[in-house]
Amino acid sequence: MDFTLFFDALDKTLFEGIAGTDTWYEHVQVYDKRPIKWEKKHLAIVGVTEERGTQTNQGVAKAANEIRKRLYRLKKGKGAYQIVDLGNLRSGMSLEETYTRLRQSCEFLLNKNVIPIVLGGSHDLTLGQFLAYEQAGKIINMVNVDACIDLEQTPLPDMSTCHVHKMLTHQPGYLFAFSHLGYQSYLNSPKTLETLEKLNFDAYSVGQMRDDLNEIEPVVRNADMLSFDLTAIKMSDAVGNRNAQNFGLTGEEACQICWYAGLSARLSSIGFYEYNPDEDVRHQTASLIATMIWYFVEGYYHRTDELNFNGNAFMKYVVSRLNNSSNIIFYKHKVTQKWWMEVPYPQTVTSNKEKMIVPCSYKDYQKASRGDIPDRWLMTYNKLG
Repeated sequence: MDFTLFFDALDKTLFEGIAGTDTWYEHVQVYDKRPIKWEKKHLAIVGVTEERGTQTNQGVAKAANEIRKRLYRLKKGKGAYQIVDLGNLRSGMSLEETYTRLRQSCEFLLNKNVIPIVLGGSHDLTLGQFLAYEQAGKIINMVNVDACIDLEQTPLPDMSTCHVHKMLTHQPGYLFAFSHLGYQSYLNSPKTLETLEKLNFDAYSVGQMRDDLNEIEPVVRNADMLSFDLTAIKMSDAVGNRNAQNFGLTGEEACQICWYAGLSARLSSIGFYEYNPDEDVRHQTASLIATMIWYFVEGYYHRTDELNFNGNAFMKYVVSRLNNSSNIIFYKHKVTQKWWMEVPYPQTVTSNKEKMIVPCSYKDYQKASRGDIPDRWLMTYNKLG
């Protein structure tokens, strides 16, 4: 792939005033047309200067560079960073062409086992991130973080209100699980939530997340891609968004979600959207997004190989179910203390696999031990059928 045809190089003035050998700037390769040794890279930053998908948050095209100004001043974490910043993707003649360019760029990176970190741009750019998985020929799981679920069937008033509908109805279908985090009830129609429920997709309101944020960790751990709309964060913590709400996730909660995403051995792309520098007082929101990215990267460099359930790294728990011949089997990692559970394929389904093993929580194990079937188990079983 010739990146000189797709990307604009970054202006060095972005990095003026950065001092110290322990900053991000000193440990990230900024693409300058020299060959990239992809076999050594882990993560790639992709800026997108596209805002035609929104009519309510004009200014988001400037987001990527403003985030970089704050990100590159942060101190490097403990990991052996192998990160490249490709610069800003050139927008296409049409919005659809920009989706295609983002898709091709993310597709290339995924094929190189490099995780794209997309800095948008309006939230509908998630389409490009999502479509990059089509060529892989396998089902994927997605987590979407947003105050609104964006399930409109037509773009009213813009594309960023209907991109979720386009992903859920895309053919060929390869989206197995869709989880929405941080919705606010007064911004979403009950019919929208009913639609997700009928599709066996789950949604968590801000209130539900705040009751126990640890219960969100298995949701994020199960995702291949994560898309984060800054509208999910309350205005006082992220003012740089014309659609910001008085209530929402806190900055700390947003960073926690990004930490979970970084730790997940499954997650292979992440995108940050709807940041508007024109609304950002004292660069507060840019600093928050930079910190979210820092936590994601730090989580990535703390990943462990924890998916060999037949190895010695796991404890196995078998929970008997009354009046049913099948048991529910759980696994707990001895070091990380994370939980998984087996979900069998229904007998009516033809598959070369007998079961699927999905992330869960200790509360799911406790519920099964009391004789109840965990909601995560039921939702997965219904989707398998």
